Amino acid sequence: MNYECPSVTVSLDDEALIIQSVEPMLAITSSVTGGGILPTRYILNMHVDKNYHCVSPADDLKSFAQSKGINESFHGFMTAVYLNKMKSATLHEQDITVTAFVTAGVSNATSAGISAPAYFAPGTINIILLVDANLTQAALVNAVITATEAKTASLQEKNIHTLDGLLATGTSTDAICVACTGRGKPTDYAGSATVVGWLMARAVRDCLASALV
Repeated sequence: MNYECPSVTVSLDDEALIIQSVEPMLAITSSVTGGGILPTRYILNMHVDKNYHCVSPADDLKSFAQSKGINESFHGFMTAVYLNKMKSATLHEQDITVTAFVTAGVSNATSAGISAPAYFAPGTINIILLVDANLTQAALVNAVITATEAKTASLQEKNIHTLDGLLATGTSTDAICVACTGRGKPTDYAGSATVVGWLMARAVRDCLASALV
């Protein structure tokens, strides 16, 4: 695992991936805690047992964060994937750096728009993207589209199917966070035709190529 940004530190152990920024990063996320578009200094992905079940996962995340000295808002994820299997990739182009951190379980694979709604089950793809650039809110939304397209393409390239034989587009509990440092001039777009979009999509593909084996 490597990450190159002087204002952001990344730690990883058996319990969690914890990302801490000196200055708040603007992020868009569908995380268990801290979802939406808002600034944050902390992002974490906590390991849980594959049989984990709790009425309020957010409370467990908050308790864990406090045990790590995090006493402010944060974006929190959960994964049953052992964190030594987490994949990361850092890519540079021009003055932009993108790092992806991905945990991937696909036992809960679904095909969006075809698979019926389902209750929570283990098997989640968590994608965290750190972007050393200044993305507008619109660009953050665009980034989620780009990363999701790359995720789905990766699943289909690996021929991942649902339990009933459908070609998978993701899992029913996938989550994502795209966070930017805010450095540099504002970037209004993050589609696949942009430099930042290309870097994000490539980083997601690189991580999933090694995670989905």
